[in-house]
Amino acid sequence: MKKLGESIRKVGLVANTEKISVSRLVRQAASLIRAAHRTVLTNAATAELAKLTIPTCVTTSELARQVDLLMVFGGDGTILRVAGETAGCRTPMIGINAGALGFLTDVQAHQLPLALRQIFAGEMVLEPRSLIEASGRQGDAVYHESALNDFVISRAAAPRLINLEVTIDGMVLTRYRCDGLIVCTPTGSTAYSLSAGGAIVSPTADVFTLTPICPHTLSNRSVIVSLDAVIKVKVLSERVETILTADGQKMIPLTFGDEVVIRRSKKTIRLLHLAGSSFYETLRKKLNWSGSSV
Repeated sequence: MKKLGESIRKVGLVANTEKISVSRLVRQAASLIRAAHRTVLTNAATAELAKLTIPTCVTTSELARQVDLLMVFGGDGTILRVAGETAGCRTPMIGINAGALGFLTDVQAHQLPLALRQIFAGEMVLEPRSLIEASGRQGDAVYHESALNDFVISRAAAPRLINLEVTIDGMVLTRYRCDGLIVCTPTGSTAYSLSAGGAIVSPTADVFTLTPICPHTLSNRSVIVSLDAVIKVKVLSERVETILTADGQKMIPLTFGDEVVIRRSKKTIRLLHLAGSSFYETLRKKLNWSGSSV
């Protein structure tokens, strides 16, 4: 039986094309992969950015189906975009951090040669991450959106509070009067929810976190429920423009009476981490926690 590292014969490269600085990293990765006698592919946009003359696929989803591993160059936002484009594909991905904080892109740029050596030696861990989905009606059309981090239901430009009624598995939780509501996965607990005062959740926990944004009632706090729960959010605001956002990238306008149903998706993604890496170590480093000699 082949080791996981030996089974990785084709590697796909995907970059945030708005970050010109990653072009050098992409070229370096391509050179190292070829030197390891593996095949390297990319998508058209990344090839143009890095001036690569290698086989290309038109879309990221097509690329994911052609390779054994996706290397994603950018920040967490790039991982979120790629996750949305490849949702349900079993090809694992690893993030090379060219952004700022980076909880999902946990390999730093200077670690690229070491990371590739470890990957091809099989010194890595595969970690499935659950996606969540939101569905509802927008006029006469039905929408279905997926997210790795979170869905946010919030006011648009007007500086006025919105009213949202939330039910969990058919039982009313509360009515929020707030700037918005974040419904996130464990993966998304270190993103917008954390900034809004939500709890940090281990990525292996099967839970949703519901975090109100600037609630009018100060007793409103984050609520954690099972990831198998069905969450319904009903818009009760009549004169305030309200929007649903998926992973901060896709926006859907909502109106009075609209109901958004959020549940666990059947689709997952697979993140690859180097052996020895730890979510808790990442927390300590990224959040600059003090009070520990570790």
